[in-house]
Amino acid sequence: MSTHMADGRRADSERRRQRVKTALQKAVANGTTVSVSGIARQAGVDRTFLYRHRDLLALIHAAEREPHGSSSSEGPPVSLASLRADLANSHARNTRLVTQIRRLGRRLSQLMGEQAWRESGLGVPADLEELQRQVTRMEQMNTELTARLEERDSELEAACAANRELTRALNQRESAHQ
Repeated sequence: MSTHMADGRRADSERRRQRVKTALQKAVANGTTVSVSGIARQAGVDRTFLYRHRDLLALIHAAEREPHGSSSSEGPPVSLASLRADLANSHARNTRLVTQIRRLGRRLSQLMGEQAWRESGLGVPADLEELQRQVTRMEQMNTELTARLEERDSELEAACAANRELTRALNQRESAHQ
């Protein structure tokens, strides 16, 4: 009796395995999302059945990783690796665009600030170059006048020293005549 029971269990297990394979094939063909729970429900088996049969579980997990819903008429099949590469490229492009937007925002803010400064009348005068030339001329004139003043100061000091010497000489001569 145990052989009949074992044979019946094997046959039942084989029928359930076939139902799981059929459910998986239909899900992949229809482009339906593949999951362990979904395939178990569609095949009419318990999830523990799938976990006891690792080969079926491996097939389901492989189908989960593959993108679904694309037909051969749309072009070559899309792989998970190509989708990940596309996602990474999109993230990198997004980062570049965010950086560019921030840079452009700072530049726009700077330009608008400069424009508001000019329009307020508080900004730099329009004839800034002429004023700078005038400042340069005045600095040169100041340097020349300072040099002339120092020269005259030294001449005055020399004249004062000569005057003192002459006064001393006159005073000595008058004291000698008296």
